[in-house]
Amino acid sequence: MTDSPFKPGDDVFTPGARGIVVDVRATPSGKWVFGVEDANGRVDYYTAGALRLASS
Repeated sequence: MTDSPFKPGDDVFTPGARGIVVDVRATPSGKWVFGVEDANGRVDYYTAGALRLASS
């Protein structure tokens, strides 16, 4: 997981909301996807290009 730009617990902005990274997975093609939980408890998966670190 050293190539992964985000890790569980990171506070991030998604295209739709702000959330916390709760899951990190590698796809069969070798790309990373990140499960982000929003304030409502919904988890959606995004690629690194769709996320930005949030500054508190």
